[in-house]
Amino acid sequence: MNKTELIDAMAADAGITKAAAKKSLESFLSNVEKSLKGGNRVSLVGFGSWSVSKRNAREGRNPSTGATIKIAAKNVVKFKAGSDLSSAVN
Repeated sequence: MNKTELIDAMAADAGITKAAAKKSLESFLSNVEKSLKGGNRVSLVGFGSWSVSKRNAREGRNPSTGATIKIAAKNVVKFKAGSDLSSAVN
């Protein structure tokens, strides 16, 4: 399912216009992004939680040349599925 299909499904399920569903989805995504940028965790009970984890700098290898390269440190977003989502999938 892509973003357009999700918006269509949200509009149909909630009985709202596609424009309203798009605005709702974009607001949700924007607020999750702002919270994660601020170093906070976002949790939806039963669905899952998003958090930011710091990945340290490390050395790697260029696969084509075999040369050692430095990989910079960065923050990565992690998602952990909640129990309701996990049981629905399984």
